[in-house]
Amino acid sequence: MSQPRPLLVRDPRFRDHAPPSQHPERPARLDAIDAALDGLLDRVGELEPREAQDDELLRAHDKRHLDALRRVEGERAQLDPDTYTSPHSVEVARLAAGATIDLARSVARGDAPSGFALVRPPGHHAESGRSMGFCLVNQVAVAARALQADGVERIAIVDWDVHHGNGTQEIFEADRDVLYLSLHQFPWYPGTGALGERGRGAGEGATVNLPLPAGCGDAEYGAVFDAVAVPVLREFAPEIVLVSAGFDAHARDPLSSMELSSQAFGRFAAQIRALADETCDGRVVLALEGGYDLEALGEAAAAVVQTLIEPETPDFIHPCGTDLSRQLVEICREAHSGTWSSLHHVSGITG
Repeated sequence: MSQPRPLLVRDPRFRDHAPPSQHPERPARLDAIDAALDGLLDRVGELEPREAQDDELLRAHDKRHLDALRRVEGERAQLDPDTYTSPHSVEVARLAAGATIDLARSVARGDAPSGFALVRPPGHHAESGRSMGFCLVNQVAVAARALQADGVERIAIVDWDVHHGNGTQEIFEADRDVLYLSLHQFPWYPGTGALGERGRGAGEGATVNLPLPAGCGDAEYGAVFDAVAVPVLREFAPEIVLVSAGFDAHARDPLSSMELSSQAFGRFAAQIRALADETCDGRVVLALEGGYDLEALGEAAAAVVQTLIEPETPDFIHPCGTDLSRQLVEICREAHSGTWSSLHHVSGITG
């Protein structure tokens, strides 16, 4: 009997969100991904997207936010210095949210081992009450709330976009049952994501920010991912892992100052898939966030899809790291060891 295949969400309608022509978050991003996936598509399944309904969106966003989106539906508008709508943008954002919900539910049920929602606009900057940072609706947050409504008790959200997902953090910062873990350039847009931002109330400690300075590459990311992120995820023991998969920490991306290779993103996916194999039968769902160099975006997204198709033992270039790697691991470990006992005994990164 053949093994079930990973699911992708792709649809021409995601190109109907059309900000101004020079905007970096443009429809051509999906063209670049499609071109890079040539040769892989016969090894995946595809899921037809549908629009999220108001009751689904209202689990993560408030009515004020939905009312603001309705006011610009069918129109061209500027919501903040970076965020625009075109006549179909609100419809497309609902489509991205509905697609991510259904993909997450399919994987949670075991209908597919994993999946990747290749959707736009991105979502992780959208807070409960406002759009910002290219984002209209926070599809990963909406999908997580849908899973909670279905009875899933522990959900991990890993955000490797170069920009901190302030919206996702804000939505879940008081929720102890949703782990939000982010690796991001800091300080950088939107200015949130410091080590000391660890959630509030019952959710204290369930927000794990791993801020990295400009110039970090495969060695630094790999060390922090392996020595801090993976132990925390393992200790949390999620029932499913959702990933805000941005590719703008790539060395060629115009909107950041990081130095990741295309292959590094495949390694991130391999690390998460291996962890998920231990804790939740491999249930991993990714949703596209940023990534603005078209060639780099295609390469990195294809590396992730390849990993979903053929899971491999994860590895990182220079696993022993650099001096900066060791410093970052110790700083991040110290900041979060009060909550996560697994960080007390992680072996040091040595040269």
